[in-house]
Amino acid sequence: MPDPSPLPPPFSAPYAPDDSAIAARLRQDARLGAEAEARIDRTATRLIEAIRANDDPLGGVEDMLREFALSTKEGLALMVLAEALLRVPDARTADQFIEDKLGQGDFVNHETRSSAFLVNASAWALGMSARVIQPGETPQGTIGRLTKRLGAPAVRAATRQAMRLMGSHFVLGETIEAALSRAQSHTARGSRYSFDMLGEGARTADDAHRYFESYARAIEAIGKAAGDQPLPDRPGISVKLSALHPRFEAVSHARVMTELVPQLIDLARRAKAFDLNFTVDAEEADRLELSLDVIAAAFADPSLAGWSGFGLAIQAYQKRAADVIDYVDALTRALDRRMMVRLVKGAYWDTEIKRAQERGLDGYPVFTRKAMTDLNYVACARKLLALRPRLFPQFATHNALTVATILELADDPLSFEFQRLHGMGEALYAQLGEDRPEIAHRTYAPVGSHRDLLAYLVRRLLENGANSSFVALAADNRVSIVDLLRRPAEIVGTDDKAPHAAIPLPAELYRPQRENSHGIEFGERKALDTMTSAIAAERKASPSVTPSTTEQANAAVAAARHGFKAWNATPATKRAAILDKAADLLEQRRAHFLALLQSEGGKTLDDALSEVREAIDFCRYYAALGQKLFGEGETMPGPTGESNVLELHGRGAFVAISPWNFPLAIFLGQVTAALMAGNAVIAKPAEQTPRIAAEVVALLHQAGVPPSALHLVQGDGAVGAALVAHPAIAGVVFTGSTEVARSINRTLAAKDGPIVPLIAETGGINAMIVDATALPEQVADDVVTSAFRSAGQRCSALRLLFVQDDVADRMIEMIAGAARELKIGDPSEPSTHIGPVIDAEAKQRLDAHIARMKQEARVHLAGEAPAGNFVAPHIFELSAAGQLKEEVFGPILHVVRYRADKLGEVLTAIEATGFGLTLGIHSRIDDTIEHVIDRLQVGNIYVNRNMIGAVVGVQPFGGSGLSGTGPKAGGPHYLARFATEQTITINTAAAGGNAALMAGVE
Repeated sequence: MPDPSPLPPPFSAPYAPDDSAIAARLRQDARLGAEAEARIDRTATRLIEAIRANDDPLGGVEDMLREFALSTKEGLALMVLAEALLRVPDARTADQFIEDKLGQGDFVNHETRSSAFLVNASAWALGMSARVIQPGETPQGTIGRLTKRLGAPAVRAATRQAMRLMGSHFVLGETIEAALSRAQSHTARGSRYSFDMLGEGARTADDAHRYFESYARAIEAIGKAAGDQPLPDRPGISVKLSALHPRFEAVSHARVMTELVPQLIDLARRAKAFDLNFTVDAEEADRLELSLDVIAAAFADPSLAGWSGFGLAIQAYQKRAADVIDYVDALTRALDRRMMVRLVKGAYWDTEIKRAQERGLDGYPVFTRKAMTDLNYVACARKLLALRPRLFPQFATHNALTVATILELADDPLSFEFQRLHGMGEALYAQLGEDRPEIAHRTYAPVGSHRDLLAYLVRRLLENGANSSFVALAADNRVSIVDLLRRPAEIVGTDDKAPHAAIPLPAELYRPQRENSHGIEFGERKALDTMTSAIAAERKASPSVTPSTTEQANAAVAAARHGFKAWNATPATKRAAILDKAADLLEQRRAHFLALLQSEGGKTLDDALSEVREAIDFCRYYAALGQKLFGEGETMPGPTGESNVLELHGRGAFVAISPWNFPLAIFLGQVTAALMAGNAVIAKPAEQTPRIAAEVVALLHQAGVPPSALHLVQGDGAVGAALVAHPAIAGVVFTGSTEVARSINRTLAAKDGPIVPLIAETGGINAMIVDATALPEQVADDVVTSAFRSAGQRCSALRLLFVQDDVADRMIEMIAGAARELKIGDPSEPSTHIGPVIDAEAKQRLDAHIARMKQEARVHLAGEAPAGNFVAPHIFELSAAGQLKEEVFGPILHVVRYRADKLGEVLTAIEATGFGLTLGIHSRIDDTIEHVIDRLQVGNIYVNRNMIGAVVGVQPFGGSGLSGTGPKAGGPHYLARFATEQTITINTAAAGGNAALMAGVE
């Protein structure tokens, strides 16, 4: 039977194809005739001259970029100030923030070069503010003196006004009604509007509902004011899918399709009723396939037939842009409908690069050189023009050369339009309107409060203020027009120059030291399906593991002592090669270990993948480090006629005791470090995860570690205690509770034999401090990840959150709302965010703490968990930090409010816990961040990000105080702690004198 569905197959294209292969095709297709190129030059030159001749009395983005270049301290300070100031509700924090940022640039002596009112007013206000608060006159130290002379209120008012002044120019209106009124007063011939309701993506169900209502009201208002012109000469609205669903992510595909598609259809029907342009905005690359699935399902709804206003945005910096155009064309053909397509360059480039590096992808989903994006933009424009009238192209660009090229490629001027951002490109499109009045352009206009606007504005400034941006270069009279007319294909050069030379592929990120571990992109359906199928094939019952007896443990120590000498004598290069082979084997058997981590460790797919990658990184990092440390030795300085060499060697039989929460990564990290240092190892894993340990030891033996150098002892704490007490061991490396670490330390100290090292990493009552300058959405993301990922069963997990009381209500509400959206259940399902806790005993302890907190604290969230060893996220507000007496190892977050002037008391409370493992800070005030860092002795401090997931060789991990002994795992000082040092001094002149010295005498 034929498929009843008219839709084409779901979108699929290589996620991160090779840049050089794409360049070969694009450069070949980019060639035009000499006459066409000459016409492009003339058109582009006229547009650039118009930009440079522009003397708008108010000013725009180009004027701001000329005045405060992002390469200057003033420009960067202004950007940070704009991003955060208007969301700070209290005067004290605002004063600190203003002083911190104004002190970073020379606003006092800044001479304005622009005649634009916007620029002059902003520069004057900032300069006046900087004069009142001089560097060093902090609000803490001189607030009384400032208040007496009315400096602080004047500073605050002037700086806030400068930010509002900037904001008012780049936002069309704070409400849709105000925006429509302003748009109608500015509407000129050939001008159209698309309204964008500002705001971050939804984190909570309430957020999503609020955004839906905002879109619905805006559509109603726009429609009533739209007039009677036919499409495309009608206004429109831009809709962001991530604003309409709190878990708009690939792993939540089924939920998103069920919940979001009906909402999108509802909004589209409302837009159709007024015959508006309804554009679904572009998202990050990992959401592209999901976005297209949602768009296709909504677009196919029969109620939308006969309407040509539905549209989407396509990003030319994505390597899949042309494939998306082909898919959209196939979709419209299958349904016999039309669609509007906005072609943009793309706004998340830096995020895409970082994400691909963090995830260890094979390549980048976006071009790493701007010239390649420009080249691809024109190629996509050509493709869109060829697909008219089924697709109506909307070319969003402020690049005069791109505009001129499209004008050359296009014929019918009514079959496409240009688009620009409100507040930008005004001079360019004014000139185009004079020269080609038949060409329409649409203004993409943000609507919302100044607080919401400024984060958007900073993104636009970053996009267009970079040194490579056409907007920045076109505004700079020092750059010749001839240089601006260089074609992208010429700038790229040869095909092999298509990738950016200074941006290594993710796999090469840590070269020349080592290769990065490989990950996958869950947003690529093919990759995710391949991985889940491979894991399912590996999911089988494993034989039970028999615990070792005390006699077997003692025999393992004796065997390890016997095997030590041969292993210690093995060259460091060979030991390193064995560890590298182990990493390769682990990568080859990734699916097998992922299945084990899920079945035995209760790990979700993302946690399991991260752990496998960490284990691989440990092998390669210690191999690379160990070759240097344990190689030929280090020659020391000294007098002539003498050789002095410092060498490192293994200590002997080393006991490695690892926890259940990272049964692969920590287990393998401990073992490989001890082995690389030349020790024989007795590995004792947690009793809850014996099979993973057995498989790892077998893999290491296969990689080349002699059985005499690595011994596995299974069992409970009693077996571990017997190993620690054995008189012949040369050291212990331990990760686990502070209580057990103390017990090990006492046992080692009580022995009469050699004093041996204990390397311990324990837990902590890990805190995060959030002040009023922090972005709530970012805080919510990072707190939820830090507190609840891995069911809160990480040593680094957030336990105690301090939130400035001025913003606490909103922050806590958003965090709790975001946590409610997490899915708890079977960890083998990719859509699961929180799996089970490790065993019934752990669940019992957590349930008892929850019951106590419900009596003693204010409950902000009490989630519901399914049957089994599951514990749902809980959030409790404490009256004081001292109510939390111990580390609670599960998905339970404790919150304490603090006053801005009581930060010192917060730091004292953190110190009083005695722990020092991880700390999070969310603030835009550098002085605050530096003060906290200087005050607290904490092993790993994370600023404006989550506080888990330390990366080997990047964020060496370990704490101090009750949180461990150091040195840090995955760091440059770790291996040496497993070794003994030996200095060898040789008198090279002993036999007859110093021949080498005398041979060099003149």
